This record gives sequence, structure tokens and C-alpha cells, in this order.
Amino acid sequence: MAENIRVLVVDDSPVFCNFMKNEIGALDGIEIVGTAYNTAEAKEKILALNPDVVTMDVEMPGMSGIDFLRKFIPEKPVPVIVITSSETSAFEAMNAGAIEFVKKPTGGSRNDLDKFVIRIATIIRYAKIVKIQPRKIPTRTAETTVTPLTLVGEPRRDVVIALGASTGGTDALVEVVKKFPKNTPPVLITQHMPPTFTKMFAERLDRISHMSAKEAEDGDRLKQGQIIVAEGGKQMRLVKDAKGYYITSRIGEKVSGHCPSVDVLFTSVAEAAGANAVGAILTGMGGDGAEGLLKMRQAGAYTIGQDEETCVVYGMPAVAFKKGAVVSQLPIQKIAEQILLKVKC
Repeated sequence: MAENIRVLVVDDSPVFCNFMKNEIGALDGIEIVGTAYNTAEAKEKILALNPDVVTMDVEMPGMSGIDFLRKFIPEKPVPVIVITSSETSAFEAMNAGAIEFVKKPTGGSRNDLDKFVIRIATIIRYAKIVKIQPRKIPTRTAETTVTPLTLVGEPRRDVVIALGASTGGTDALVEVVKKFPKNTPPVLITQHMPPTFTKMFAERLDRISHMSAKEAEDGDRLKQGQIIVAEGGKQMRLVKDAKGYYITSRIGEKVSGHCPSVDVLFTSVAEAAGANAVGAILTGMGGDGAEGLLKMRQAGAYTIGQDEETCVVYGMPAVAFKKGAVVSQLPIQKIAEQILLKVKC
């Protein structure tokens, strides 16, 4: 029998800590080994209890969760899942070393709580196998001064770039798009995120990229030099008409367990763009995107999977590789260069 995943809960609310103990601790395979009400206590208990996974609030008395991640996690690598209702705090925490964030339930309805329990339990189970990647904490200035790669000549006519990611994907996507020059063909991104968080992620990409970036709006026309990020809670699809490419962004059912779904995006790209597309599936848990990437490859598109060594979670790229959906498997640092090679005339 597999050992339980040992979880330390860090939150200044005794009510929330009890909720985690009663709801998450009751699930098969998960054991809440302790709780901490501030970061000083969290440090002591991490060293004493050696948990497999830590869940952590951001706003706490004394040192914040973000400062704790910056100062302590490099000394004691442990997967940390941040639980927060703040979009800004979520992205700061991811930059500081958290492996994933979950939106804190704000309502008291049983349906909302059940959704939260399913989401956090899923991430906890994957978090045990996460590789903590060493990182330098980027400043906003540093993010905006990256020299882009050069796209020599003109890109192929009607070419589209499609990227999909989940756990660890915010950093991986930044690593790719910050290298794209401003004349890069249109880029469509599906990153698993809840509503409102995707808008802030698009704004971050707009700051660090030489391209422009925005959250998807139904009917957006694709244009060179633009990145469009799927909106949380909606499915984004690529469509082609007599005028060219545009996207639809509409509320829909979950596909492969997600809305937005990478499978939905990749499948639509296969249908609308065929061989005039490049697709890349990046770090993430589960298998979303694998079937859609296979359809892209079968339609003649060039497909890339992030390699195991540089993935935070080698889940989605692994499933895609096993399905035969991946033409090239590459480290994250090489993916932008390969994409640019494949979109040239």
C-alpha cells in the first residue's frame, strides 16, 4: 500500500485550518500532519515534520507567504501550493517559488467548497512528484529587458502558434514568449487558470514580451505580433473564414477536465490551420492537450513537447509523447527558437 501524502497546512485562520483537516485530511492517501498559523511556525514545522507538500496562505501576520517562499524554500525545497483569492498574490507567489495556486473559496455554498476540495486534492497528489526547479526571482525590470530572438525573413502565410500548459506553465510560457520578436505570427495560449486570473496573466505577458498580449474576447481577429490568452471559464477556439483567422471565446462544458481546455484549442487549430501551425505542450499535470496535439500533428502541423528534465510536472507532455503527438521533445529554453525556425518561409 502506498504511503499517505503528508501535508502541512499554513493559514492564519483556525477555521480554514480545521476545514482542511476535516475535508482534505479525510481523503484517501492524504494525511494532514500539522497546521501552522504564521510563517515562523511554518518554518519550525517543515523542519520538524518534513511534509511532502505544504499549502500556504499569502497574507499572514509577520512575514508574508511570498517573502517566506523567497527566503526559505531555496534552503529547504518542498512543494508549496498557495491558496489565495488575490490574482496579484498568486502570480507573485508563483514567481517566488510556489508550484501552483488555488483560488480560495469565497462563498460558503457546498458546491463551491466541493469544487475547491477536488481541485486542491488533485494538486496535492501531483505535488508530491513535482521537481522544485532552482530559480532566480525576476524583477519586472529584468523581465522586460530580454533580447528577443531574430525571425529572419517573413513567416509562412497563415501560420498560427498554439501553446498549452498547466502546473508550472506560467513560468514556462514566460520563458518561451519573452524570446519572440514583435513580428512573430499570432500566438494562442491556453493555460489552466480560473476566471480573472487569466486577465492578469495576459497583462504580465504584455509587459515582458516584445509582442502585445491580451485576454481572449469572442470574435478577436488574429494578427502578427499578438498573443491571445484563453479566458478562465471559457473555451477558446480558432476559426477561419474568408477574411482570415479569428477566435471564439465562449462559456462551455469542461473538456479533458478543464475550461479552458488545451484539447479544445489544439483541436480547433488542427481543423482551421492544418499544416500552417506549430503547437507546443508544456509542463502540467494530467493529459489535457495530448489528443488535440495529436490531431495537429496528423493535420500536418509541427508539434513540440517540453522535456521531462525542465518540466515542473511531466504529465501533459508525457501523455502527448506516448500518444505519438510530439515531433520534437525539447528543454523549455530551446522551444522558442525551434518554433521560430518552423514558422519561417
